[in-house]
Amino acid sequence: MLNFEFKNPTKILFGKGQISNLANEIPEGSKVLMLYGGGSIKQNGIYDQVTAALKGYEVVEFGGIPANPEYEILLKALEVIKAQKIDFMLAVGGGSVIDGTKFLAAAALYEGNEPWDILAMRIRTEKGFPFGTVLTLPATGSEMNSGSVITRDATKEKLSMGGPGLFPRFSVLDPEVIRSIPARQLQNGVVDAFNHVLEQYITYPAGAILQDRMAESILQTLIEVGPKVMKNPNDYEAASNFMWACTMALNGLIQKGVPTDWSVHAIGHELTALYGIDHARTLAIIGPNLYKYKFENKKEKLAQFGERVWGIQEGSIEEKASLAIEKTLVFYHDLGVQTKLSDYTSEYQDTAQFIENRFKERNWVGLGERQDIQPGDVFKIVEMSY
Repeated sequence: MLNFEFKNPTKILFGKGQISNLANEIPEGSKVLMLYGGGSIKQNGIYDQVTAALKGYEVVEFGGIPANPEYEILLKALEVIKAQKIDFMLAVGGGSVIDGTKFLAAAALYEGNEPWDILAMRIRTEKGFPFGTVLTLPATGSEMNSGSVITRDATKEKLSMGGPGLFPRFSVLDPEVIRSIPARQLQNGVVDAFNHVLEQYITYPAGAILQDRMAESILQTLIEVGPKVMKNPNDYEAASNFMWACTMALNGLIQKGVPTDWSVHAIGHELTALYGIDHARTLAIIGPNLYKYKFENKKEKLAQFGERVWGIQEGSIEEKASLAIEKTLVFYHDLGVQTKLSDYTSEYQDTAQFIENRFKERNWVGLGERQDIQPGDVFKIVEMSY
């Protein structure tokens, strides 16, 4: 097992009716900026619950944060924070709203001229503006980690940021919100969380027995409850396990003491920036092909994945590993998620070359758990994904 440090300061309020406890978590007398997305919270009752819980606070609202939080829109929210002298932010939404709020938490205290530099120059946020979250869409795990991904439409870029200053002070997780989530977003949530685990698990053996077992249990839970919440979003037991599995998939616990990959995400982000493809679906496009391309490096963990998660007991390591990839593809397809770039756009022919060139320009070399994925390898992986 590798050396590690672990600290997660986010307080979780989990279960029915927990939104009503918001007032116990936000400092008394705070001027609160409530951030949300396209307004679905006003149709599903969450907005009313939040505003009722915030009675007694001065609340300023900022809505319209898109599915891929857009830099230019977030700059407008930053102006509100400064002009209105906001004390505390509350993100009410899924990963995109929470990620956007994390960017604001960094940008509000940033002393440079161009907040985009936080992402472009990978500036670590040690201290951030205080915020909490009310999760409305399980998927990204952003409610209990310090990472964020932001899109800049003008340059077709999607970059990540992070640091200990970006942990939410608290996050409210009420599984009842799943009742109102569209089927496509539930599909995305299952696939997104599944791939978060795979990025921390499909690497190479590191003797971290407990972390492996925890990762496998999250994968097994998603396989079991994902179809259940798709079939019946009112199933509270399935919804509870789904929501908590998504959070556990990326709150930092299962990545400690083990090598991690994240090259699938790095490549997938480019597909979202270029074509607007849902983040989870880009992972379903790239992941299986990256595992095939880096098969020799990953086959031991792929075989273990096949044995422990998919129940594959017959065959050699190579046969188990190959079948594990195929079973993962079947799982995505059964959920209703397509796994080829050509399923999402007809303008894919030059994508591999474009992404290779972009990685070269950024000097993004040595990706993956062994730092051996070069831009030329990225070209081949993307081309395999057509």
